[in-house]
Amino acid sequence: MPKEIIIPAGTSKPLAPYVPATKADNIVYVSGTLAFDENNNVVHVGDAAAQTRHILETIKRVIEEAGGSMDDVTFNHVFVKDWADYAAINAVYAEYFPGDKPARYCVQTGLVKPDALVEIASIAHV
Repeated sequence: MPKEIIIPAGTSKPLAPYVPATKADNIVYVSGTLAFDENNNVVHVGDAAAQTRHILETIKRVIEEAGGSMDDVTFNHVFVKDWADYAAINAVYAEYFPGDKPARYCVQTGLVKPDALVEIASIAHV
């Protein structure tokens, strides 16, 4: 099974040995995405809604680079630092998935940088 590495222009260098996404058999696996700028600094510190929007815009760019759209997302893995941000995250999330929603799970956990409030990984069939 051939695979294609997906790295959109302007993507920051990953903090660990991974790539933004891998496409295989028309399935795009998007790595856990945080609200980072091009230097891997957390943006929108303290604002879970703005971080979520930044993350979903990044995921959107990755999926579009792979030939798909957000309508092709079938599953999201959502990680939150604090359940107090859950409603704000969901409000933005719903904007990106207005029709049929993808399956997902959401867990509370520590994230790779202290100022990160949310992380999302996605699977899309394009």
